[in-house]
Amino acid sequence: MEQYTQNLIQKIPKEVSHVTNTLEKAGFEAYLVGGCVRDLLMSQILSKAEGEREPKDWDITTNAKPEEIIAMFEKTVYENTFGTVAVMVPCETQEGEVSQETKYIQVEVTPYRTEAKYSDFRHPDEVKFSSKLEDDLKRRDFTVNALALSPKGQLVDLFEGIKDIKNKTLRSVGDPNDRFKEDALRMLRAIRFACQLNFSVSYETTESILKNSELIKKISAERIHDELVKIISSKNPASGIMMLQKFGLLKNIIPELEEGIGCDQSGEHFYDVWNHALLAMQYAADKDWPTEIRLAALFHDIGKPKTRRVGTNPAKKMYTFYGHEVVGARMSRKIMERLKFPSKEINLVESLVRNHMFFSDTEKITLSAVRRIIAKVGKENIWLLMDIRACDRAGMKKKEAPYRLRKYFAMIEEALRDPISVGQLKINGEFMIKELGIAPGPRMGWILNALLEEVLDAPEKNTVEHLSELTKSLNMLGDAELKTLGDRGKEKKEELEEDEVAKLHQKHGVKK
Repeated sequence: MEQYTQNLIQKIPKEVSHVTNTLEKAGFEAYLVGGCVRDLLMSQILSKAEGEREPKDWDITTNAKPEEIIAMFEKTVYENTFGTVAVMVPCETQEGEVSQETKYIQVEVTPYRTEAKYSDFRHPDEVKFSSKLEDDLKRRDFTVNALALSPKGQLVDLFEGIKDIKNKTLRSVGDPNDRFKEDALRMLRAIRFACQLNFSVSYETTESILKNSELIKKISAERIHDELVKIISSKNPASGIMMLQKFGLLKNIIPELEEGIGCDQSGEHFYDVWNHALLAMQYAADKDWPTEIRLAALFHDIGKPKTRRVGTNPAKKMYTFYGHEVVGARMSRKIMERLKFPSKEINLVESLVRNHMFFSDTEKITLSAVRRIIAKVGKENIWLLMDIRACDRAGMKKKEAPYRLRKYFAMIEEALRDPISVGQLKINGEFMIKELGIAPGPRMGWILNALLEEVLDAPEKNTVEHLSELTKSLNMLGDAELKTLGDRGKEKKEELEEDEVAKLHQKHGVKK
């Protein structure tokens, strides 16, 4: 095993080594354990493309008891019944000194322990501390997470975890039925790790999940939410959702998605609703788009099975799905509320699902319609709606027509662009009435347009002081002369508006 540990120690942060060294100096054993060891080994064993991973969390196991751990470190947090002490280690500067604005690395230190019966299929009824590393490793979920590394580079592999890393296989420690009955959430964790690590799940582990899938009902929605988000946020969310369905878990989490299996769409769609949704979500993942976009892509057609009707010619098997976006938006909200998603995420996904058909109906694509949809979904979300369109098209194995896509972009930018108006002036009609004594009426409009022309030619003159003096001078002119100046300012504004729109069209390569 020495061939794998040569470079591992060098990759461990000094702050983490400080914790293990402190424990050893006090006469205790200390091992890095779990995901951090797995990730370090993957970087060593697998190719760079397959296994380049940076550990996110650093976990240590030791034969020291919680009160002994706490006594060794200046800053700790101990707020659980499982013996885990969070040690807060100050980060060092390049010169080796603690900075004035101290930042900390959290290192979780847990005593060796054994666990008794799991009555709730999630937490042990009783936790007992042990003096043996073996006791701690054999209670862990999967072999690749049951590896331990000492500060001196000794690698402990009691369950052939290294072999499973080489084979890119996820396998339970011991009898998988026992592991899943201890903690039913481990079934979701198996799929999550498979997605994150790009591993397969062993046959025995898969069979056990199928056998015990109903136990997931015992797990709280909050815990399921956390694992589901990690699956959807991985590089392989489509595979994750497929495994959830294949292993019998999806029907207990999001049964609404299974309604799309075998739900033919006809028309432009080559795939059924189920496979279309998976392809759409995977496209979002391939683009590295955020979780909300992936969820909206997964749910965008979830209302289709409930709204499918046979078209006017049954012989051609043509279907209609009128209102599926409305039904789907409601379903998305209920699913996400059930799984305890934050309100902000629920509202965004619901809005994207509800409005995803906008860019599919070419008859609606007018500038005024684009302005209305922007007002509906919000300026900050309009481009996300375009992302959902891209996902939808990818789910049909169709590429967006380049010209049409450029046209949409140009129209959105035009609708988002702040129009040139008298509202940009530093003074307005109310100011002119109260401060300058200008009476409301046509003359005020002419003055404002004349002021706008002045500012468009010389933006630096857009000050309260300058515009106030200019207003007084303009107000001394006769109606005919003032109207001429005002009309000239209005024409100037319209010319500049046309120029800016022309530049947008040129930018995107579309005609007006």
